[in-house]
Amino acid sequence: MMRMKVPTQIAGLGFSQYELTAYLALVGKHPINGSQLSRRSGIPRARIYDVLHSLKEKGWVVESEDGLYVPLPPEEMSKRLRYRFETDLSALEKRLKSASDTSGYTFVWTIRGYDQIFNKAKEMITSARTEIYVRLFPEEGQILDGDLHEATSRGVVVKYVSMGDPTTLFDYQVIHPEAEKIEGILGGRTIDIVVDKNEVLVGMITPQSGGYSSVNWTKNHFLVIANRDSLRHDFYHYFLYKIYEKKQNLTQKEKRLYVLIKNDFEDAFNRRRT
Repeated sequence: MMRMKVPTQIAGLGFSQYELTAYLALVGKHPINGSQLSRRSGIPRARIYDVLHSLKEKGWVVESEDGLYVPLPPEEMSKRLRYRFETDLSALEKRLKSASDTSGYTFVWTIRGYDQIFNKAKEMITSARTEIYVRLFPEEGQILDGDLHEATSRGVVVKYVSMGDPTTLFDYQVIHPEAEKIEGILGGRTIDIVVDKNEVLVGMITPQSGGYSSVNWTKNHFLVIANRDSLRHDFYHYFLYKIYEKKQNLTQKEKRLYVLIKNDFEDAFNRRRT
């Protein structure tokens, strides 16, 4: 006998409790008749044929001439659901685009809770197409560095300011000279992610908050550019600290990085003017 609760994510696909239970029971054993399915699934016999009728209407189950039922193969089920929801989503996106206020995103949204913050961060990194500016402490780097490396494998340029000894290394990366001092002054660990000159996630993780940290997300153009330029200047901070405080010369790799960061502003400014 199979009785189960439909997970929230699956319920959103359009299955009722009984429909999912019946379909999974059929996947496990078929062909069988309604009475056998009732016993196997735990669905009352008085309801099983209504459930089967609904599954047949949706195309998830077929009935043979002798009253035996067979489920649509799971791989075909997944394919149809994916196509249906992608089609529906595409239609919704077109409607949203036509209905959107042409003034764009000027509001700043607050995201609360550790899991929600990093779900949003991962979503942004996954959607990146050209570049990511990021400033992270090692604790947060452990969570996001894998996603950032995956982004580089897609050709996204990651420019990384590490607030402490990095957990992993990137081609364009420096260590902030005063990371520990900043954490002590602020009482938390800052997190800054700017993606494709289009959106920014910025705020502070406060360990003592017990998971109730909050950060801000926005697509407001001027806030995005301002935060992006702030991260660019952290690279300059590193270069100046090494030259004037540590009395060391930049390596050839660091010199190339300096030119990249310098031109980065000029390129962005020129594109904005055109």
